[in-house]
Amino acid sequence: MTFVSTNCRHRWGRQLTVAAVASLLLAGCATTEEESTRAQSSTTSTETSQAASPREAAKAANRAIKAAPRFQPTPEVLPDRDYSGIDASAALFETSETVIISGPSVPEQLRAASLAVPSHAPMLRFTGVNAAAINQEIARLKASTVLIVGNAPDPTGTELTILRDTGTFKAVGELTALEFHRHEVGTLEQAVRAVAALDPADPQLLQAGFAAMPVFTNQPGVESQVDAAVSPQGRAAITGNNGSAPARANDTVDFSEVTLDAFPAQSATDGGVAPVIVASPASGIPALATIRAYGADIRMMDYHDPRINEATLLQVIGLQEAPVLAVGQQFGTGQSFAQSIDLAEATDYSLPGGRALVLPGQRMIAYYGHPSGPALGVMGEYPPAEAVAHLQELTAQYQPFSAEPVVPAFEIIATVASAGPGDGDYSNETDPAELIPYIDAITAAGGYAVLDLQPGRASLLEQAKRYESLLLRPNVSLALDPEWKLGPDEVPLTQVGHVDAAEINDVSQWLAQLTREHHLPQKMLVLHQFQLQMIRNREQLDLDHPELAFVLHADGHGVPAEKFATFDALLTDLDPRIFIAWKNFIDEDTPTFTPQETFAIEPKPYFVSYQ
Repeated sequence: MTFVSTNCRHRWGRQLTVAAVASLLLAGCATTEEESTRAQSSTTSTETSQAASPREAAKAANRAIKAAPRFQPTPEVLPDRDYSGIDASAALFETSETVIISGPSVPEQLRAASLAVPSHAPMLRFTGVNAAAINQEIARLKASTVLIVGNAPDPTGTELTILRDTGTFKAVGELTALEFHRHEVGTLEQAVRAVAALDPADPQLLQAGFAAMPVFTNQPGVESQVDAAVSPQGRAAITGNNGSAPARANDTVDFSEVTLDAFPAQSATDGGVAPVIVASPASGIPALATIRAYGADIRMMDYHDPRINEATLLQVIGLQEAPVLAVGQQFGTGQSFAQSIDLAEATDYSLPGGRALVLPGQRMIAYYGHPSGPALGVMGEYPPAEAVAHLQELTAQYQPFSAEPVVPAFEIIATVASAGPGDGDYSNETDPAELIPYIDAITAAGGYAVLDLQPGRASLLEQAKRYESLLLRPNVSLALDPEWKLGPDEVPLTQVGHVDAAEINDVSQWLAQLTREHHLPQKMLVLHQFQLQMIRNREQLDLDHPELAFVLHADGHGVPAEKFATFDALLTDLDPRIFIAWKNFIDEDTPTFTPQETFAIEPKPYFVSYQ
């Protein structure tokens, strides 16, 4: 892997010492006197900006970094798509006498990580189908000793010394994890964070024998990070849409027989020249263990997009000062991650709670309707302030079932499908001024407004542009309802409408550009659907707009079996970058789901509306 500086190209790796790097930089990247002066000037302006705010000071510092003749590479991403750790091993280690292999489950991975980090050995994970790839990586590393933790086959190799962690056989199905720094590891996210924080010099890791440790047991169906990422329950793990997999520590196992003396110890290999490593809770345990074994530090973000909160922004905003390596496919490409950092700098953090990312990190409960009255939904049954008060009572009922904050929202029908042609498009466009009282009321309550379009024969893009003045507000998003999208010869209520992905892409491109140009926080683009034909060529949706959070709103109603049949059909082959929404029909559902039942749906919806 190669990182490019402003003026020269070099490779970092275990054989590259600090002295070697210094000589390379002095030889090929000398700073001119003029550049030094410019850098000092930028630093001075940075110090002046400290009086503003931590975010503004960090942004000023980052501008200084970009102006100075220092590293300005595009970040690189280790995809680690199978959570095997092979990508990290290949990127960081040229050779290694020792390799540690874990079985597929989280307990096996944690046990292996607790051995890999203090021994400075790369950790690889057997997924069930990657034995050949593991053998190839062991051969590339020229390893002589392999320690196997848990359920993984012996690697091939005529001159390999193969050892097995005997402790793991004492607890088949309930394998142990190290009690990291005396804290229980209870969720997958906690496990990932614990591995990222492991200290190779920690005496708990370096002691000759391991004391009794808590057993880490996953919930049924979440046997490994790979399974969690691709199963229906965890299809959105790489975007955080499904939360963390719960687990419990409920027993102890004696591992006093297992020692680090059984295989060769190695030294940290980064030589002080490792890149800045960033990770998120969706990063893989083996990759993070390998990075810590290498000797590099890890910056753990709360989410792979730095706009999730100001603390995460401040953590990564200055990453342009050194080569950056992001761990996991959730970061996308190096270019897209760089774009996220740039957006994080430029965005207005004016959403409730000082946020710039609308999803994930919170969930929304919404009333659906139109200011004209109750005929079009529950929101219109009340004047704005009273509607907010009723909605807040409902929102509070959801909070006990969510680890994230639950906030109120209005989904306001801005254009209403009409039985008559009206001006020819079978859609009545509400004056934006009529919607403002409801938007103001939900804004005052710390909530969100979503403008819903029922276009008839009209263009979705032209209708969206009609409400540009409202969409310039930081907490106002957009929803498209293909049920009411008609062909040139169609009329409402005679068929269910549909829209092609190309028309949605026109809207998303315009909305993303509007958001970006005005430095607005991220907006939702909600897509209503209850039949597959309603969004045609869905796989062609252009989701490469970090300014937007795409949300699929499952609109089916009826008895629970019917609603779930619709829900499951809509989720089939759905891109994991799309968030999930759910609708509860007060009159049409039999029965209407309770808040507890609604948030028990897997994946748990991020947006729930009531009609």
